[in-house]
Amino acid sequence: MQGRAGHRGAHAGMGAQDFDEAPFLVIWETTQACDLACKHCRAEAQPDRHPAELSTAEARALLEGVRRFGPIIFVFSGGDCLKRPDIVELAAYGAGLGLRMAATPATTPLATRAKLRELHEAGLKRIAVSLDGSHAGIHDAFRRVDGSFDHGLRILRSAREIGMSTQVNTVVARHNLDDFDDLCRLMETLGIVFWEVFFLVPIGRARPEDVASAEEFEAVFHKLYDLSKTAPFDIKATAAPQYNRVVLQRKLLERRGDGAADVLTDGLEHSLRDGIGRARGVNDGDGFLFVSHTGEIFPSGFLPVAAGNVRGDDIVDVYRNAPLFRRLRDRSLLEGKCRVCEFRPVCGGSRARAYATMGDVHESEPFCAHVPKRWQRLIDGGNVEPVAEYFRARMRRNGIALPVFGAPAVPS
Repeated sequence: MQGRAGHRGAHAGMGAQDFDEAPFLVIWETTQACDLACKHCRAEAQPDRHPAELSTAEARALLEGVRRFGPIIFVFSGGDCLKRPDIVELAAYGAGLGLRMAATPATTPLATRAKLRELHEAGLKRIAVSLDGSHAGIHDAFRRVDGSFDHGLRILRSAREIGMSTQVNTVVARHNLDDFDDLCRLMETLGIVFWEVFFLVPIGRARPEDVASAEEFEAVFHKLYDLSKTAPFDIKATAAPQYNRVVLQRKLLERRGDGAADVLTDGLEHSLRDGIGRARGVNDGDGFLFVSHTGEIFPSGFLPVAAGNVRGDDIVDVYRNAPLFRRLRDRSLLEGKCRVCEFRPVCGGSRARAYATMGDVHESEPFCAHVPKRWQRLIDGGNVEPVAEYFRARMRRNGIALPVFGAPAVPS
């Protein structure tokens, strides 16, 4: 089929697993209950659990279904996964099936040392916590609960002392751009094995004006790459596959200069320390699958278009064969400058951000500063509009009223 062939071509030579057959990881939104009220919250989390959440038996069935993909990474997310009283039981069940288990609890008092130890003994391999500023003033204002930053540091410290590997998740938005250098310095002091940097997608509580511009994204990418050459942890940019382009561009410049070595995990797709890690080329529905608290199956948590529900659909069949997932894995269907981009095989743009800002999962990534050579030639020949005009025209066509704050201008 076209989508499958297109996908294999997209990942040829990258050493990645076949994302047509199985995702690299599955994230389950265990609950939307949470004691935080974060300004950007994708889930628009609430204080209490929803009565239609998956039951313990349904959660066990979900884990069994995911295991049919292979011994892949499975992450308990939320809301706050510790709001579920069965979370330790489910961690043990997933680990017993052979899944590589991880969790992202909220930075609240619920994540006690005792609870972390229970999870570790149940088979959980990694804990990830959110830190969105280098100090409490920035982080707590973003998370809208005083003390959240200190709880995050406490959780990381307790998890390391127990013997768990640790990860930090950070959301990049306008509120912390000026703090990013200090954030980088903080990460080097925490003893983490992984820093996952999320680039804001305007869904849930997040507003379009909170998203940094394409040029600001680009500046952060270069800071991440510079850090990756010396940091004692791996780095991943989420909802920003264009970081892969920057890595390749920088490596090419280095090979032409001083021949600097590869800085990214030397081709491995998992951490040697805990088996949890990253893969190249993962995108929405393409190596990634998200299950909501009520069982809906999404390409990612930032792309709220359901392709089925685990209560009535086979999760393996949905991932492999649902039209939405197959289209997302066929990068020949991309529109605009993403379609002709020389970095399409390793990037593809955020499909979630294209949907959130342009109303179309196949549209160009509007928060990318790169202008492909073929697109520039089309502009020069009068065959397409300049980039900013292109995005405005497509938004009008799709009936989108929101401005694209990150749309780059055509370089002079």
